[in-house]
Amino acid sequence: MTARYRFLPYASLCALMLILTAPAALAQTEPDAPAPPAANPEDVASVDAIITAIYDVISGPANHPRDWDRFRSLLTPTCQFIPINRNQEGEHRHVALTAEQFIQNAGTYFDQNSFYEIETARKTERFGNLVHAFSTYDSYHNKDDETPFARGINSFQLIYEQDRWWVANIAWQPEWPDLPIPATYLSDSQ
Repeated sequence: MTARYRFLPYASLCALMLILTAPAALAQTEPDAPAPPAANPEDVASVDAIITAIYDVISGPANHPRDWDRFRSLLTPTCQFIPINRNQEGEHRHVALTAEQFIQNAGTYFDQNSFYEIETARKTERFGNLVHAFSTYDSYHNKDDETPFARGINSFQLIYEQDRWWVANIAWQPEWPDLPIPATYLSDSQ
């Protein structure tokens, strides 16, 4: 097989990727699509900084307004929030929320409930401008609680572009009695 023919599958793949991503790219640049607020450069300077900023924004006492503009500044315009839950029959279900849907749902909860989420460990993989981070968390009702009321893993997809980091998606899986967090995700490693 000549080099010319070995290149064809790659060229076809690139063409397919352009076709599949072009509508999304156009949707992001439509004039009526709101641009995210300007980010604090310190919040988006590193993977560590942007993940820390996400946890910082969502944590706080009940009826304490969260800085949702700061939150929005961390996200791509198409960012999704994807919790994995179980229905009453025990079947696993996920929901995909936009940033605004997440803000509305979380804001209503935070109006009535204190919520503190602490990252306890992280496993990170990087290829070029793409990072995937498994961020293990403990959730508390109060800062001084000794035991978390929930634990789980946030799966962050992060993208580096425009000289900064962006959160592209966050999916999360809570720990359940029959689904404990594996030991490998309870300690940091890179």
